[in-house]
Parts: sequence; C-alpha cells; structure tokens
Amino acid sequence: MAAWLPILKASLPYLTKIVAAAIPAFTSRPAPGKADEVIPQQIAELQAAVTSNAESIKALAAQLKQTIEGIDPGVGKLQREIAFLRRVAVVAMVLAVMGFGTALWAVLGR
Repeated sequence: MAAWLPILKASLPYLTKIVAAAIPAFTSRPAPGKADEVIPQQIAELQAAVTSNAESIKALAAQLKQTIEGIDPGVGKLQREIAFLRRVAVVAMVLAVMGFGTALWAVLGR
C-alpha cells in the first residue's frame, strides 16, 4: 500500500495544474437577486472559452497538416527501399537454395 505513495507525491504538483486547467474559471453563482447581472458576464466568458478552444484546434490542425506533409515524401522513399530489399532477399534465397543443392550434390553425388 505504501508503494504508491512516492508516485502520488511526485505527481501531485502536476495533478493540481491539470485540475486547475480543467475546472472552468467562470464567475461564481450570484446572490438570488443579482442573477440578471451575472448571466451576460457568464455568456461572455463562455464565448471567450469557445473562441480560445477554436483557435487552439486550428493551430493543432495546422501542425498536424505540416507533420503529415513532412511524412509523405519519406513514404515513397521507404516503399522503393522495401521493394529493393525484397528483391535482394529473393536473390539471396535463390543463391542459398542453389548453394544448398550444390553442397548436397557434392556430398551425396561423389
């Protein structure tokens, strides 16, 4: 049971950052009579959060697009290299079979 304690102690600072980022920082609930004043402020905060999320998603999509475009040229090169290595493997297999056949003929034929 005590084995997980050091892990918890090491991860606690990171957990607090994650929880602080995950909990929305919207305005607190108003007093019963002041609900009309807080609702527009909460709507504005929600709109700001949605706009921020949309911008983050656009940035991530752009980075993903650049990554995929960077990978594409390498794919063609790797496909050509794999085809070449397959041919080399087939030639090596044929030579090995021929060598085995020659050795077998030498041992049994004489």
